[in-house]
Amino acid sequence: MWTCMALLLLSVISASGELQQEDTEPRRLPPPGKLDFGYVPAGVYETLAHYEPGPIGILFHLVHAFLHAVQPNAFPHDLMVKLAKDKFGAIQTEYQKAIYYEIGFLVCAAVGLMFIVLVPIVGLFFCMCRCCDNCGGEMHQRQRKNADCRRGLLGTLLFSTSLVITIGVLCAYAANQNLSSQVKNIRRLVNSNMRDLHTFANDTPTQIDYLISQYATAKNKVIYDLDNIGPLLGGRIQQHLDKEVHPALDQVLNMAGAMRETKEALENVSVSLVVLQEGAGKLNFNLSQVRNRINRTLNDPGCHDEESDATTAQLCNNIRLSLSQLQISANFTRLPNVNPQMEKMNNLQKTNLGAIVYKGFSSLNDTPHVVIEQTRSVVNNVQNLMDGIGNNISSFSKGFPVQTCLSNFTIFISHAHAKIEDYYPEIDKMDFYRWIGCITLCCMVVLVLAFNYLGLLCGTLGYDKHASPTTRGCISNTGGTLLMAGVGFSLIFSWVLMGVVTVLFLAGGNMEKLICEPFQTKELFKVVDTPYLIQPEWRNFIPGYLYNDSHLELTAESLYSTCKQNRGIYSAMRLDKVFNISSFLNTTVFTKDVVGQLDNVKIDLRGIILLEAEGKQNLRDFSEAGLSEINYADYLEEVNKGVTAVDVLSFAKELESQTDLMPRGALQASLKAHVGTLQQIHRQQIVPMEQAMKYVRARTALNQSMRFLERTASDLPNKVIAVLDAIEAAQYLISQNATFLIHRETRKYTATIIGYFHQYIEWVKTSLALEVAPCKPFSNILDTAEIMTCGFLVDSMNTFWMGLGCSTLFLLPSIILAVKLAKYYRRMDTEDVYDDIETIPMKNMETGNNGYHSECSQGIPNPMMTSVPTYDTMNRFPRASAPPRHIDW
Repeated sequence: MWTCMALLLLSVISASGELQQEDTEPRRLPPPGKLDFGYVPAGVYETLAHYEPGPIGILFHLVHAFLHAVQPNAFPHDLMVKLAKDKFGAIQTEYQKAIYYEIGFLVCAAVGLMFIVLVPIVGLFFCMCRCCDNCGGEMHQRQRKNADCRRGLLGTLLFSTSLVITIGVLCAYAANQNLSSQVKNIRRLVNSNMRDLHTFANDTPTQIDYLISQYATAKNKVIYDLDNIGPLLGGRIQQHLDKEVHPALDQVLNMAGAMRETKEALENVSVSLVVLQEGAGKLNFNLSQVRNRINRTLNDPGCHDEESDATTAQLCNNIRLSLSQLQISANFTRLPNVNPQMEKMNNLQKTNLGAIVYKGFSSLNDTPHVVIEQTRSVVNNVQNLMDGIGNNISSFSKGFPVQTCLSNFTIFISHAHAKIEDYYPEIDKMDFYRWIGCITLCCMVVLVLAFNYLGLLCGTLGYDKHASPTTRGCISNTGGTLLMAGVGFSLIFSWVLMGVVTVLFLAGGNMEKLICEPFQTKELFKVVDTPYLIQPEWRNFIPGYLYNDSHLELTAESLYSTCKQNRGIYSAMRLDKVFNISSFLNTTVFTKDVVGQLDNVKIDLRGIILLEAEGKQNLRDFSEAGLSEINYADYLEEVNKGVTAVDVLSFAKELESQTDLMPRGALQASLKAHVGTLQQIHRQQIVPMEQAMKYVRARTALNQSMRFLERTASDLPNKVIAVLDAIEAAQYLISQNATFLIHRETRKYTATIIGYFHQYIEWVKTSLALEVAPCKPFSNILDTAEIMTCGFLVDSMNTFWMGLGCSTLFLLPSIILAVKLAKYYRRMDTEDVYDDIETIPMKNMETGNNGYHSECSQGIPNPMMTSVPTYDTMNRFPRASAPPRHIDW
């Protein structure tokens, strides 16, 4: 059977490595991140190996407390080990330790034996003594002043004692019934355990199949990553290259934008310059004409001949001197055009540098596709290798007869269950006989209790305080007789009951202290797990017997504890000694072959061209476009100047005011006409050039464009060289230095692929240790045996002897109290008689003062009526004496 079990469990392990999937199953996309293998389907075990005794548990606790008081010593581990090793031969040398441990039981047993021996002997002598009219056997009762008090006290004590005896016998009866009712639960517990074993055998193949099927999760994820090696591996390579390449291409792209903006700025300069030159030219022409006309006017004889006054000459001279201010300020006509630079920029724009840069971006973004193309053969090899792995392990696992072992195990369970079923009638019969025997013992005590209660009832109800001891009624006399009958049965049964109690006490108490308590505290397992206990050459018996390796750390306690936690039988039985799943799943079948294939990945990125030669030349031509040859200072100087050197309107007003000082005449009229002309020029030309959008925009565009061109031209050759150097560095990284990056990312990708296998392997190992073939049914069997032995049998048996023993012990005071109380209930043959009729009223006697009542009226012959006594009553009853003479007696 052990061989079959070992093969079954070994098949569980090996089948867990069956890493394959049906080829027809569609591939699904596994969830990202950690693989989710779901939950191993677990069967539900019915057996609840826990016993709650209910209300009777209070009695069980009382028994345990009593046994602890009797036997407070710790479990004798060393003594039990020596006894087990020497097969109880060490009892001769270790008897002192055994006596010390059993001293409490021995003392109690000695008391029980004394009870068994002394009670029948004392009872025999007591009966003989009473037959001789001694020991209270004489039918005479002396009159005492506290007779009623004594009778009441004795009755109360006997009733209390009987109540205690009743409680004890009820406890014994409850324990007896509890055991009988729990015996009926044995079949339910056994059937539940057997169903759990069937569940264990039936669910194990399902769990194995689930472990096998979950290989599809790892396999599909691996296949998914292989199919997407471009985005996964190539994408990571591209991501790292982007950190260096992307900024370089962005610089080129920015330079292309600068070229485009430069061309637009030059165009703006050219257009603005034309507009401003045109406006400034017209204004300059008109101002020159006005200035010439004023000069001709000032040449009038009225300004400098002898007849003219000094004031006019002075005014003419002042006007002549101020005419030099009447000219334009911003002379745009002197600025050179930017046509040479525009021509070069137009030629540069014929080359689409942006498209060339985007082509470089596209070439870099095509890295995943390059990886796919260059790793196609490796991916196919790995996929074929995975299918081969599943097929190889499948054929390996099929070498174990799983179904055969499971079938044999199921047959064994059914056969064992059938044998147990055959014992149920015998168990019921034995329990019936036991129940009859216990009920008989309880009935012995109940019989005594019946006599006690009936005696107390009859004696109490039939007692007449006015009746003398010789005239007591029939009911009272019957009560006393019943009490004496109870005493007789007590003497007959008590020693038998104590014998049964002693035997049950020794058996049940030692079973509780040596089996049940050590099982709960696991001290019993420590004895079983003692090295070299069962076999001198085996350190641990279980692994020595199963695996021929006694040094393996597999003990009964660890096996029980592991199964108690409902963990897998693989970890509980340490089956890694038979088949190490870690070594098997971590073999080169799973890692080295896959790693070897992925190590063959060769990725060459030298085909990626970031910037073609045309684009590089375009950048060089841009640096030589002649932007640095433009005189930006002249342009900005003219732009920042005003339209005219002097405010024409103010000049016209000043001219007008000076003209007004001249005498009226042709000179003044002519100058007045020139003032009007200047006002007209200011209104029609100067104001539009200062405020019209055409000229404002032209001046603004010229200003902004020249400033932009100045910034762009600033250190332009060095900027272009820096961009070209960045492109060359990025290109060198891709073409020459990307090998390390590719190798590093390939190793990471390989680790990810192998990681899926490792996740599956770890999940298999964890599932085997915790979820596959959980061995809870085996610990439940042991717990069920403990429940039936300790919970059902031992606790009930101990409660039975405790109740019965308590009742038996209290039979002794019951005997004493019943004998004494019977004197007050039974009818006496004689009683005390006194001479003083004043103190004690006496009935008239048929004869003289002879000390006895006449009983003829009662149909009882009085011997004193037929003969003269040959003895004195005082001598015959030396204890009789007259009571004290008190009026209240």
